[in-house]
Amino acid sequence: MRGPIRSRNHEDIVKEVKDIAANGYKEIVLNGIHISSYGKEIKEQDALIKLIEDMNKVEGIERIRLGSLEPNLITEDFIIRYSSLEKTCDHFHLSLQSGSNSVLERMNRKYTAEQYKNNVELIRKYMPDAGITTDIIVGFPGETDEEFNETMEFVKRVRFSRIHVFKYSIREGTKAAEMTDQVDDMVKSERSRVLIELGEEVSNEFMKKYVGKDVSVLVETEKTKNLFEGYTTNYLKVLLKSDINIRNTIVDVHVKNVGNDYLTGEYSAI
Repeated sequence: MRGPIRSRNHEDIVKEVKDIAANGYKEIVLNGIHISSYGKEIKEQDALIKLIEDMNKVEGIERIRLGSLEPNLITEDFIIRYSSLEKTCDHFHLSLQSGSNSVLERMNRKYTAEQYKNNVELIRKYMPDAGITTDIIVGFPGETDEEFNETMEFVKRVRFSRIHVFKYSIREGTKAAEMTDQVDDMVKSERSRVLIELGEEVSNEFMKKYVGKDVSVLVETEKTKNLFEGYTTNYLKVLLKSDINIRNTIVDVHVKNVGNDYLTGEYSAI
């Protein structure tokens, strides 16, 4: 079982970020269990954005990315302050789990599908090109065809940049494991297949918007000789060729094509 919330010291985190920058790293990803709750145990409601604001001042760091967030973190004050910082990435991983309110209620989630969508719209109000990624569980106990279809329609409306689909599996000791209306494995597999297919469609639609445009890419790895892989600020994978080593550099890439789950393009160094 997880214990109570424990937030790392603000100054210690900033010091670690400075040490990371001194070692040549350009991107910081803030991760943790319930990072949306950072500082809540000391009643500091804006502790997370204050931390991000101080990280934004660290020389050498060029990108700040957030890990998985609870949807309720997104308030207008937070997104205004976050979007005003030069180094923050326009990518948000907001865990949805289901687009059906009745399923969310059985999951004991503290938000509705409508609240989730409103938060996405708030993000896009201030960061129009934001990539929204999410996790969705299919086959949660009691999930009907109608509830699954509600999730499908919700995915179409929100236009995620990527979704991660998981089939519900029983975890002993949980309330869900004790529910009597478990979904048949074959039904879960079919729903997973259909939702993955839809996820690929909406992801492809999101990526196609960038064909013919220039994007900023932090190059991370060399996949094969002279073929490099990196990511945009809104977390789109980009493949590009170079005769020189461009790892750990940020380059402008002119997007030419869309692959299965990536963009390809030509670059010139910033």
